[in-house]
Amino acid sequence: MIAWSFNNLPAWAMTLSLGAHLAAGIALGALYFRVVWRSARLFAEGGRAATVIILTVGRLAILGGLLALASLEGAAPLLIMALGVLIARSAALRARGEIAR
Repeated sequence: MIAWSFNNLPAWAMTLSLGAHLAAGIALGALYFRVVWRSARLFAEGGRAATVIILTVGRLAILGGLLALASLEGAAPLLIMALGVLIARSAALRARGEIAR
């Protein structure tokens, strides 16, 4: 198996790759926090516990799996993707108007 080497990329490709990781992190975070909101609503409205558990396990598996894949490329892609998730978290909280001060 050949491992991808992030450090051997030219500067333009490294920048493009980091931008792609940031965009992927934002998209992943938006999906993750949308499912968190859906799970919370189902739980509060008395939805089926099995559905809430499946949504929770699924969102954690997807988030963990994609961050693990980013970590195979090195620390920079992992950190940039995690930053994208945090950006999406901030946007989700602002959209709901529920930022703790």
